[in-house]
Amino acid sequence: MSNQFDVIVFGATSFVGQLLCQYLVDTFNGDDQESLRWAMAGRSQAKLSELQRKLQQPELPVLLADAADETSLKTLCQQTRVVVSTVGPYALYGEQLVKVCVELGTDYCDLTGEVQWIRLMLDRYEDTAQKSGARIIHCSGFDSIPSDMGVYFTQKKAKEVFGSFCTDISMGVKAAKGGLSGGTLASMINITREAAKDPGLRRQLANPYLICPENDNLKAKQKDVQTPTYDAGFRVWLAPFIMAAINSRVVFRSNALAEYPYGKEFRYNEAMLMGSGFKGRFRSTLLVAGLGLFMLSLVIKPTRWFMERFVLPKPGEGPSPNGQKAGFYDIRFLGKTADGQEIRTRVVGQGDPGYSSTARMLGQVAAGLALDFHENQQKTGKVGGFWTTSTLFGDRLIERLEKDADITFEVLRS
Repeated sequence: MSNQFDVIVFGATSFVGQLLCQYLVDTFNGDDQESLRWAMAGRSQAKLSELQRKLQQPELPVLLADAADETSLKTLCQQTRVVVSTVGPYALYGEQLVKVCVELGTDYCDLTGEVQWIRLMLDRYEDTAQKSGARIIHCSGFDSIPSDMGVYFTQKKAKEVFGSFCTDISMGVKAAKGGLSGGTLASMINITREAAKDPGLRRQLANPYLICPENDNLKAKQKDVQTPTYDAGFRVWLAPFIMAAINSRVVFRSNALAEYPYGKEFRYNEAMLMGSGFKGRFRSTLLVAGLGLFMLSLVIKPTRWFMERFVLPKPGEGPSPNGQKAGFYDIRFLGKTADGQEIRTRVVGQGDPGYSSTARMLGQVAAGLALDFHENQQKTGKVGGFWTTSTLFGDRLIERLEKDADITFEVLRS
């Protein structure tokens, strides 16, 4: 491979793809910052040229490739160390690119939260990735970096303070402002369609250890917040968090890949923190009812059609620049050790979680793959395989996120 580029953004003209490209222009320009050789790729020359003009980067390389054309994907991957993909739903459009990266030994990252597709990719390509040296990282945005890296940070601090890791961690979304992306909704709708007609898939999706090694014999029962629930640790009422289904599974995979430093009985759950007292209980009940109606509308074909046609944002749609800047999230972690000691931490991010903050996170994962594990064009450090962000990067990604992605990690006193 020529490795003409460090990174190629595939799907550059998607909504998040455009945000990612702008972020790369702003962050990796070489002026007292890291320098990154990168290019944009997609299937439409006209759209890529328009994005080139929008970014005011007439010299930025533009490459053509189609998610369904293996030959064009091979040509693409042979030119770069890393491919970052924003082309979803990945269960519909993502496999060929993963296959090509794995076969050629090209590193890859994406934004998928489609846990059933990740399981399929593991079954089909994990062995080949380990042999070829390709490092594959799914879930490199709001799902699931704050959760995965937040647990990593909490456990690291617990070990420093208590001398032992937490056996139980609860994550609570204290506050968040932002929209659910059209791409995320398209993935949810696709999963709902598949699950509605496939009982086997429904059983898969209910398995908290779905993307852990299948022979590790994990049996610890996990808490799944589905109804209004009072939590004595956070001292508030809880409601379901829509991203918990993917985030928790990534956290359990991280524990497995690290050879269970937190133990095979490690428990982890996620929820929305809705407040205390009657007000908190009412808000929790209202949110549970709303989520139930929303999910029901996706299951029933006529209402799903109506929602897709008239209500939900389409893939490629998103908030205005001002709306993106106004977004934020404040996520809390409560960890408990086996002997009852507690630690509280938080992860705070600026920018719309599913758009601007996600673009920054994805950009730093791609840059980390390209710059932190290569020396004289030879891979060093972690070997090929399907990784999570915490197990591949550890502290280095926290450094990147705090420096250039407007995300902070901190220990709380109480």
